Amino acid sequence: MARPIRVLTALALTGLLAACSAARPVGDFGRAAPSWTHDVAMPAAGDALSGMRGEPVSDFNRTDQEEEMHNRVWRFLVAAHAKDWVFDSSVELQRTRIIPPNKDEHYTVERYYSWLKRTSYQSSRTRYATVGSHIAADLDTLPTTFAAICAVIEVDRQRSVAYAGLGRGLPPDRGDNLAARKYENDAFIAWFVRALNYRYSSYDFALDNLLVETPHEQSLAVDEALRRMSGFVSRANRRDFCGDGVPHLSGGSVVIPSRYQHSGDREVVLPK
Repeated sequence: MARPIRVLTALALTGLLAACSAARPVGDFGRAAPSWTHDVAMPAAGDALSGMRGEPVSDFNRTDQEEEMHNRVWRFLVAAHAKDWVFDSSVELQRTRIIPPNKDEHYTVERYYSWLKRTSYQSSRTRYATVGSHIAADLDTLPTTFAAICAVIEVDRQRSVAYAGLGRGLPPDRGDNLAARKYENDAFIAWFVRALNYRYSSYDFALDNLLVETPHEQSLAVDEALRRMSGFVSRANRRDFCGDGVPHLSGGSVVIPSRYQHSGDREVVLPK
């Protein structure tokens, strides 16, 4: 009886949510604003739909560390400064698990540049300043985001240790919930890694195109900012969130070259 109720609830909630905007409201400084729809209704529908798709769903309460990670990662999943260039509505549907956890894999890198190109500026140099300010905002928050992810990795380790020692005296569903929460955390961390790669690639694509369209000396500062960001991208692809050089999850690799020859005269080398 429980399953039909769960299905009907999911369908009812999904129908209700389809009638309204899925993009999460934001408050000051682009931070997520509290919302019953986005904090209660959509996650409830998402849990039900995830279970129907056969994905692990945990009913563990979130730890403070997990809440912190979700709050800090969220800004990398959306782009409040550029509205739809990373599809904020689909991000919210994915965050709440109403749609499968890989929608973002279909994003294409030209959207940021397209937004930048159609935005009216008094000076073409301002577009370089815009890209530079967006990268700087990411660089300012990446260290604390990495620290928050590292803390969650440690929580998952502590859960595993605790269950190994206490599991025999706990209800049978504790092990399933532990595995499901580990799956959820790993999937969310993997999403952050994809989002960070997407941001870097979008900035990189934009700078390449700006160099051809409106070449200016400001491009050097943007390239240097991208070089700094590439260090975090490489660490994220290695799953090195704790700064110890040890991969904590299965990862990949990325090669990020500079577009410039750095010589004494700082000559800009335009793409051929």
